[in-house]
Amino acid sequence: MALVQIQETPKWKKLLSYVGPGFLVSVAYLDPGNLETDLQAGANHKYELLWIVLVGLTFALIIQSRSANLGVATGKHLAEHCKTEYPNPVNYCLWILAEVAVIAADIPEVIGTAFALNILFNIPIWCGVLLAGLNTLLLLGLQRYGIRKLELAIGILVLVVGGCFFSVMVHARPNAEEVVIGMFVPKLSGTKATRDAVALLGALIMPHNLFLHSALVISRKIPHSYEGIRSASKYFLIEGGLALFLAFLINVAVISVSGTVCSNPNLSSESKSHCDNITLDSAAFLLKNALGKWSSKLYAISLLASGQSSTVTGTYAGQYIMQGFINMKMKLWLRNLVTRCIAIAPSLVICIIGGPSGAARLIIIASMILSFELPFALVPLLRFTSSKAKMGRHKNSLMVTLVSWLLGFCTISINLYFLSTTVMGRITSNQQSKAASIVAGVFVFPIMILYLALLIYLTLKKETPAIASPDVLMSSVRSSESEFERSDDTQRAREVEVDDIISA
Repeated sequence: MALVQIQETPKWKKLLSYVGPGFLVSVAYLDPGNLETDLQAGANHKYELLWIVLVGLTFALIIQSRSANLGVATGKHLAEHCKTEYPNPVNYCLWILAEVAVIAADIPEVIGTAFALNILFNIPIWCGVLLAGLNTLLLLGLQRYGIRKLELAIGILVLVVGGCFFSVMVHARPNAEEVVIGMFVPKLSGTKATRDAVALLGALIMPHNLFLHSALVISRKIPHSYEGIRSASKYFLIEGGLALFLAFLINVAVISVSGTVCSNPNLSSESKSHCDNITLDSAAFLLKNALGKWSSKLYAISLLASGQSSTVTGTYAGQYIMQGFINMKMKLWLRNLVTRCIAIAPSLVICIIGGPSGAARLIIIASMILSFELPFALVPLLRFTSSKAKMGRHKNSLMVTLVSWLLGFCTISINLYFLSTTVMGRITSNQQSKAASIVAGVFVFPIMILYLALLIYLTLKKETPAIASPDVLMSSVRSSESEFERSDDTQRAREVEVDDIISA
């Protein structure tokens, strides 16, 4: 399968040539885990936390653009850079953490798909969990017709999610002035709002997305020159910005719908109970009671589209992670089957024993795991993209470096605070026996120490000297015809490697 050719003129066709990776990445900001967090934020605080979504997705655009730049400027994705930079023990730790993040992200997708099938076709939730992996294989089958076909299918699913929620929002009629105020006026009323804001922010940025974006951009045939790389980075930034802006609008629509419905003074007692403890499952009953049966069906369709699109991108992320860290390649359908089976096991047990409420708690646990994992993708990315040895003249500017590290530090600190207070709250809870608290402490504290030690190592490790910087390589390419031929050979080698991953 050839790399995607870039059509230089007219400019709108050139932009279309770059459209794809950003939309594949954007579905992670619309997965069932995010939808549940959005529903809870709207139900508990109406439009008050919309500014958190704006801040979170603005930071996501900065981080995702750094990930794209890494792949464009170096021709290698984040996992490959980690393998080169760190010793084997650290690489194995990072690989395991990244694989756990992919599996944790897959759990809400499994449960969300099961809920959607239950709402649409009255299929028992545990049966929906078992069926969740099979329909994804149909989407993965599209990769045989080229990466562009798969990108188109994912883009359509994103539009389905957006169209469904925008339709429901129009019928719900949120107050436009209050929505705008919530979007641009920061406000946190009480400790519960702070906790929900942290959860909302933590659910937005997925660690495996950073690996994925740096790999997807390599599917474009980009000129190996300073201007070629600079132009490609600009177009990928525009494309990623458009995709994340659409994701932002959909998140705003979800929060606005739940905020409008749950703040209605004429809400029935049954609907109020759903608002007090809203989940992916109870949201359907809430919308059905408040807005009509059609709204719950649209919600279920959007949930199904969200789960399917997120699973496909998770499968690709897992494949690139495995290939980059341990140079192991696996058929995409087999990769999906392995990941999905691991995610299905806890989901199936929890759904059978705990029902919908148990499944909702499992989604929260999965979101906490993703928050826990984020620094181990974010810190290496910021280190690599700020490195002149790796990026040459394409490294982050001083302003971008400062803003990225500041926002990264804030995000990591918020996640660590949220995780530590949650874990400590469980350990010191009166509901647990003293013996259980001691046992939990014995296991938790060593893990926290190792966690901080690895994070400090990744942040402060001295950079491995590069054999040649990107600028040196590009000047060599421009200097002689033989170097052009060598660049073509490298491009063909990269084409074969991408083909191995995409069409495996």
